[in-house]
Amino acid sequence: MYRYCFFLSVFFIALVPILLPAQANDKDRSLLMTPAAASMNQQAPEVVHLRLETSKGIIRLEMHRSWSPHGVDRFYNLVQHGFYDQAPVFRVRAGMWAQFGINGDPKIAQVWRNRTIPDDPRVESNVRGTMAFAFKDPNGRTTQVFINLRDNSATHDKEPFVPIAKIIEGMDVADALYAGYGEQSGGGIRGGKQDPLFEGGNKFLKEKFPLLDYILKASIEK
Repeated sequence: MYRYCFFLSVFFIALVPILLPAQANDKDRSLLMTPAAASMNQQAPEVVHLRLETSKGIIRLEMHRSWSPHGVDRFYNLVQHGFYDQAPVFRVRAGMWAQFGINGDPKIAQVWRNRTIPDDPRVESNVRGTMAFAFKDPNGRTTQVFINLRDNSATHDKEPFVPIAKIIEGMDVADALYAGYGEQSGGGIRGGKQDPLFEGGNKFLKEKFPLLDYILKASIEK
């Protein structure tokens, strides 16, 4: 009888993962290959809290959809499906900005490279600790974002770069992101030197620029 109950218990324990529904924060990364899917184009909540686990520590941000509806929706959906997990922080100018947002898998990176969203009117200013999408042309925002490491409003507000989030914890972590390569490890969108990142992904960067920091995991905090 004891042996029968033991095996019965083991059987039901093994069934638990099958019977339970998937957790709400599980990421279906396969959807990253289908940008047009409805699941990749959901409207974000009015206020979203983000957690970026980086190789230097934790950064927490707060997004308000009213600041940039298209931008917040895009970033929210990408985080939900793991786009920024293992993403390199490939462009850091000490005391100026830190940029990331090219997926480490070239196949995924290429799918999103020209997947643009419309511009939003700027609401917030590009002060220290804000995060905005990088872009080259009007209505040209895709997946790349940068954190303002100083007050860049005098130059960035005119473009306009539109902040979608503000750091609420971990500014010291953002300041500590490795800046030794400057513009050499990819540079900005406007520099026209990002092809190696899109073609070689993290493998290329880890070989050529081994000291770069990474977004190990990006998640939505409930």
